[in-house]
Amino acid sequence: MASEQIGYRGPTACAAAGITYRQLDYWARTGLVEPSVRSAHGSGTQRLYSFRDVVVLKIVKRFLDTGVSLQNIRTAVQHLRERGFSDLERMTLMSDGATVYECTSPDEVHALLQGGQGVFGIAVGVVWRDVESALSQLHGERIDTGETLVGPNPADELARRRNRAV
Repeated sequence: MASEQIGYRGPTACAAAGITYRQLDYWARTGLVEPSVRSAHGSGTQRLYSFRDVVVLKIVKRFLDTGVSLQNIRTAVQHLRERGFSDLERMTLMSDGATVYECTSPDEVHALLQGGQGVFGIAVGVVWRDVESALSQLHGERIDTGETLVGPNPADELARRRNRAV
């Protein structure tokens, strides 16, 4: 099933992005990374995040882990939102700790490194594949029907084999 047809509930998004539910909730309430599939409407409703939302959550987590301020991360996420999150897979996000730069070619990365400042980069394609791998093992939800989609779980396969043997 195409990733655009699958949504992920909060706990699943947290597991794939490596963040706590408290972080997820705060980031959603403050508008840093809001769920693009379904936002929470009052008590008892669940947010539903798209695959791209989970990738952005993991990018935010990586920036926080390297010491970039939340204010600068907000600016970077706003920039990504304005450009429509297109071509995320091919992008490298660089930062000198104060500013986040979008690099889409090796020449741009090289030019930034020539500045002489200490910088670090996040190859979004790597984050993309990490999230893809994590989500393939977790539960998703069909956006159109709400049907729960269960990822392959080796323990479940073993249980099925045991039941067949009895």
